[in-house]
Amino acid sequence: MVTLVPAPDGSPNTESFSHGTCSITVSRPNISVCEIRVLVADDHKQMLEYVSGLLSADCEVVGAVNDGQAALDAALKLRPDVVVLDISMPVLNGIQAAKRLLEVQPDAKIVFLTVDKDPDTCRAALATGALGYVLKPRLGTDLIAAIKEAKLGRRFVSQGCE
Repeated sequence: MVTLVPAPDGSPNTESFSHGTCSITVSRPNISVCEIRVLVADDHKQMLEYVSGLLSADCEVVGAVNDGQAALDAALKLRPDVVVLDISMPVLNGIQAAKRLLEVQPDAKIVFLTVDKDPDTCRAALATGALGYVLKPRLGTDLIAAIKEAKLGRRFVSQGCE
């Protein structure tokens, strides 16, 4: 369930999201992504809907899928500017999906969105050729910035990952 929590100035730019035992509160920055086409993949329906909704204000979400194989298939068909992948997904995990996508589409831009802040996982994810690694608790402040950087071919990693 997503609930909006008003900011001190009264604008609804702070949001809270809960899924099971994980609770995330984010602040939405005033950053425009401008016409970047994004594919989002996450196996948790609520998170997928939340992230897609968050991004839709600033970019074109061309697809939202719930497993790694579906992400690979959709990326090859839709050719988004940036693919946002969760790491822990069924069929193919995010790292496997990223490797396969980059094998057949080397110019693909990938940003991982995960709760996993383990440095070894971060290194493994970035070793695929992905350009971004964003922690879900920081998605409101980091995801749009990571997408913009990936679109430009530059790396972005949330603080606390490396």
